Amino acid sequence: MTGAPITRADHAREAAVEAALGKLDLDDKARLLAGQDNWSLPALPGIGLASLVMSDGPIGVRGVRWTADDPSVALPSPTALAATWDPELARRAGRLLAQEARRKGVHVLLAPTVNLHRSPLGGRHFEAYSEDPYLTGEIGTGYVLGVQDGGVGTTVKHFVANDAETDRFTVDNIVAPRPLRELYLAPFEAIVDNAHPWGIMAAYNRVNGGSMTEHHHLQKEILRGEWGFDGFIVSDWLAARSTTGAILGGLDVAMPGPKTVYGDALATAVRAGEVEESLVDDAVRNVLRLAARVGALDNAPAVVAGSQLPAPLDGDALAREVARRSFVLVRNEVRDGHPALPLDPARTRTVALSGAAARDARILGGGSATVFPPHVVSPLDGLTAALPDGALSYRVGADPSDQLAVAAQGFELRAVCRAADGRELGTVDLPSGMIQWVGADLPDGVTYDELHSVEFTGTFTPRESGDHTFGTRGIGPLVLTVGGERVWEGEEGLGTSTDPFNAFFGERLPRARVTLLEGECVDVSLRLTVPRLPGMPMDAVAFSLLHLGPQRDPDDLIAEAVEAARTADTAVVVVATTTAVESEGFDRTSLELPGHQNALVAAVAAANPHTVVVVNTGSPVELPWRDDVSAVLLSWFPGQEGGAALADVLTGAEEPGGRLTTTWPVTLADAPVTDTTPVDGELHYTEGVFIGYRAWERAGTTPAYPFGHGLGYTDWEYESLDATADRATVTLRNTGTRPGRETVQIYLAPEAADAPERPVRWLAGFASVEAGPGESVEVTIPLRARAYQIWDEGTHGWTTVPGTYQIQAGRSLTDRRLSATVTR
Repeated sequence: MTGAPITRADHAREAAVEAALGKLDLDDKARLLAGQDNWSLPALPGIGLASLVMSDGPIGVRGVRWTADDPSVALPSPTALAATWDPELARRAGRLLAQEARRKGVHVLLAPTVNLHRSPLGGRHFEAYSEDPYLTGEIGTGYVLGVQDGGVGTTVKHFVANDAETDRFTVDNIVAPRPLRELYLAPFEAIVDNAHPWGIMAAYNRVNGGSMTEHHHLQKEILRGEWGFDGFIVSDWLAARSTTGAILGGLDVAMPGPKTVYGDALATAVRAGEVEESLVDDAVRNVLRLAARVGALDNAPAVVAGSQLPAPLDGDALAREVARRSFVLVRNEVRDGHPALPLDPARTRTVALSGAAARDARILGGGSATVFPPHVVSPLDGLTAALPDGALSYRVGADPSDQLAVAAQGFELRAVCRAADGRELGTVDLPSGMIQWVGADLPDGVTYDELHSVEFTGTFTPRESGDHTFGTRGIGPLVLTVGGERVWEGEEGLGTSTDPFNAFFGERLPRARVTLLEGECVDVSLRLTVPRLPGMPMDAVAFSLLHLGPQRDPDDLIAEAVEAARTADTAVVVVATTTAVESEGFDRTSLELPGHQNALVAAVAAANPHTVVVVNTGSPVELPWRDDVSAVLLSWFPGQEGGAALADVLTGAEEPGGRLTTTWPVTLADAPVTDTTPVDGELHYTEGVFIGYRAWERAGTTPAYPFGHGLGYTDWEYESLDATADRATVTLRNTGTRPGRETVQIYLAPEAADAPERPVRWLAGFASVEAGPGESVEVTIPLRARAYQIWDEGTHGWTTVPGTYQIQAGRSLTDRRLSATVTR
């Protein structure tokens, strides 16, 4: 690869890097490669180096504290962003996040995640883009370009084959060279080539026997050698386990600190002759180059000066736009000459809304992707604002969760930190009943040396009368008080999870059941005596106050929703997953919707033939009622403005713009690749290059909804296709009655069987077009040379497979409208 052209500013930055490096002794160099706390590297004032600050993404910028004191814009989930099939929109999203990062003093965003949807059971499926490597690379390129347009670094993650959560710290993923290159490395390669990211994050897992943080072949020979990557490589948090192994394998920075395999341990290894100091110098250069790029190194021009920053973006408006552009309408039945969506004001005077997720929106996935937005627009909020007064009724219908969840709705909490003698050290308001303080992430004035206890204290106002269950999650001595009465006291040890983070957080455990009245406020508190655990890699406090409201008879809840739906013109049901189903740290075991949501949909659909279902999940789920309802709209985890965007789309103010980036199965049993559980520490990718739609077509099985599928509110006629091996030009016409947007998809299909085993077809290009009613539009889509190549395991290189190919243009993998034949 040629890499980006070298500019005068690049030379100035490199000169500043070398000058700074020359002033450092071994101890400073080794210290610079180790986190000083959970989120930052140390400042070295003697060389004009500021502390480099990192923060979790990918949908927002949380900053260095797990708190809502400084709210963050919450964009839709990565699955949603990718469903727009619009790299330029991804670039705008990246620019917004850079704007947020700069506001919070963050230099590096720990995103994007470009691992593939190898299995629908993958626990962080919602945090990745697609089952297709080309689409993933294009969306990831747009995202990285946008963030770096704003002068903020990215860390493309998780390098590589980190496609599931089960035993993620120890699993050895066994992947043959061809699928490794053609699928799992491909998005990283595309982003390095087209966006030149300033960082890559090395994953927890092993690949073909080698730990990723120590993988010389993948990190030094391929990433740096073949691809010419010149950014820094940072470990995933706690992924680096060996001082010499990591530095020899090409890892630049070990996070988090202050206890890492680098720092003093690295300096000692150099002095003992185990490591050449030149390797340390190479890593320090990469860190200093990052600092120069983001403006944190004196005498080095930042890549983006203040005067060159992109124009400010409205976070609420962009979050709403991404959401509506991501919604995928997978079913829209026409009855009596009218489609179910958009809602026709003349025919829809009343709407019956149901589903707990309509009221308590699930806007993002769990784990490190969590941010705390300034506000959330739920589906109930959005539709209430959009419809005439009195048009909307709401019933719970079914709650997806019958398990304890972090205390949120109705709770007003703060944390009080005290010393052993009872002195108050500091307080902070909390967005929910969860504390997750790591490293320096403590309230102002609080230190670990003095910290003896932390107490959730505040009030709870129930919205329902009945028996409320309170619980805890956390290790150490805990005391729970409700309404002035101590209802539980005890001590919990480390959890049994193989994931060290989940083990430290402990189990979710019920502690007491208390009868409360709707609207009557009660005092609540949960006090933790902070445990001192020897051998912990970092100082941390993590515990939660949990709650579960009264559990009404599911049949009664459904009956109430059915009665409301029976007399309404249209019924809208919102179904969802929970953090117990989709979150970081574990994989799913089922694709079923939790609770009694399927029964709710079936019952409402039986009562009202005009039933619309909104699926509020980050990943595929089984929809057994999908042929019995009039419309199905996938809303993903839609971010803070999700309810407003939903109202836009349901009422027809805007068109649903999304297309599927991954195949949705009818049932889990139909999915061709489901294995996420290692055997004897190894997970073998025996399917080779056949994942996603490649595997579905090979198996000849029909999914619920194919890759690329998505309906709009107008119709399109594909009029002509003119193609060469290097490009496809498509002309299409909007034959409907309203303006619309279409995603033109190009698939490449070899006409004859050939020696290398290849899929039936694969995505080779795409583009979005817009046109008014009756208008034609032409778009030319380039086709890469790589689309015709395979990785030859014999020659260890890319090779073009000659022959005759069909260039196929259409609306989805299975809705191909035109084709042309080319020879390569």
